[in-house]
Amino acid sequence: MAGTDQPDQDAIAAQWEASLDSEDPAEAAKAAAENELSETMALQWAAMVEDGSRDLGAGKNSGERVLSQEEIDNLLGFAVGDVTLDDHSGIRAIIDSAMVSYERLPMLEIVFDRLVRLLTTSLRNFTSDNVEVSLDRITSVRFGDYMNSIPLPAVLSVFKAEEWENFGMAVVDSSLIYSMIDVLLGGRRGASQLRIEGRPYTTIETELVKRLVEVVLADAEQAFRPLSPVTFTIDRLETNPRFAAISRPANAAILVRLRIDMEDRGGNIELLLPYATIEPIRGVLLQMFMGEKFGRDTIWEGHFATEINQAEIAVDAVLYEAEIPLKQLMRLKVGDTLPLDMRADANVTVRCGDVTLTEGRMGRVGDRVAIRVTKPLRKPSTTLAMFEKVDEQNKMMEAP
Repeated sequence: MAGTDQPDQDAIAAQWEASLDSEDPAEAAKAAAENELSETMALQWAAMVEDGSRDLGAGKNSGERVLSQEEIDNLLGFAVGDVTLDDHSGIRAIIDSAMVSYERLPMLEIVFDRLVRLLTTSLRNFTSDNVEVSLDRITSVRFGDYMNSIPLPAVLSVFKAEEWENFGMAVVDSSLIYSMIDVLLGGRRGASQLRIEGRPYTTIETELVKRLVEVVLADAEQAFRPLSPVTFTIDRLETNPRFAAISRPANAAILVRLRIDMEDRGGNIELLLPYATIEPIRGVLLQMFMGEKFGRDTIWEGHFATEINQAEIAVDAVLYEAEIPLKQLMRLKVGDTLPLDMRADANVTVRCGDVTLTEGRMGRVGDRVAIRVTKPLRKPSTTLAMFEKVDEQNKMMEAP
């Protein structure tokens, strides 16, 4: 019974084959095309479902959504195509305000350009070798960020600006230290640079670095002198940045990197000046540098000295001065005598306004009263030097 109920597979196959043979070929082709389209759509849906499940799983794991470019531009406050150097909106304003540019202090670059010229000559005399000094860069940094970025080993020289009542720092890298020691102690030229790691600097090495820093600071004093007289004195030498904290980590500072080359050897020395240190001369550093010369102008000095030398002034010879009551002064009449509390050979004071120039003794030359100078004229040394220089130039021009 069970065998008779089971369908005959051969009979079913024969029926399907007969039905396919009886169909129209056009209809069969159309049915095959529809079948193929259905299979393609099914495959596409399967792929989309699989990608969606992957994205959903990634979203569940990260909890973040991918932002579009428009959303990113709105968040930042500016688009990539709209970025300009003068734009200060959104996040760019925050980034720009994080640091103070040294370009706001125009005279600062002039000062350090002069330092490079002075230092080139000084280091040539110091090392008796051909030394080239160049200004690598002037940037603004955060004090804490810079201290964390100092490549060790290095020598950190903390110095004090006496007139500004604050501190600065000079950092000499190990490459310059060993190069300078090699040159000062008579090392051979062309030898490979020796760099010893893992040990502190010896007393001799530290002393030589200190002398190098003293030369740099002496030239820095001359570079700043036309703007503001200042004295830089070394306070201490450190090899650990933690012991050279002269400012708060968040405070801004000016960083000047100088490159010193001695033929095939050399290195960098960096000067760090916190903004609090240069605050006393901030007004001077803000001025624009309009001329090509820096410091004293000998042409104008000579011109002013010549004009001042030819100027006419009123000179008073004061014999005696005293204070008397107003009542006595009002009673004076012709014939009265005023006694002077002085000797007959007392000196007479020669004045120009309220300034005492010299003293002399009264006498007579012919029928005129005269004064013989008995004390040297009180002349400033600078003014006297200018007058003497002008006199020498005039004599040379008048000489045949």
